[in-house]
Amino acid sequence: MKTVRMKIDVQSPNAKPIGRIDVKRVDETTEADIGGHKAEDDANAMLDAAKFARRVRRRLGFSQIEFAERIDVSLDTIRNWEQGKRCPTGAAKALLKVLDKAPEAALAALH
Repeated sequence: MKTVRMKIDVQSPNAKPIGRIDVKRVDETTEADIGGHKAEDDANAMLDAAKFARRVRRRLGFSQIEFAERIDVSLDTIRNWEQGKRCPTGAAKALLKVLDKAPEAALAALH
């Protein structure tokens, strides 16, 4: 990798490199806009978690009821995960990852 060294005269306003942002648009952005973007990002993350939980269950070939019984979680919890109302965290998230990568071993360990 080639290294390029540059010297910038901080006293000269023309010496600073121009970034790839729209300065006017950034200046016009309000706190409400930022809050809206954050809420949208959070909603997309919840949908991604819901898709992941649903995909793991379907790959195993279980109904929601069977899946809930096999991993010892309530049916309402499975439904909430898959509908994006709740997001699996901690041990549940780790269990879903293990079920995704090594389903036979994970199911054998659970029973």
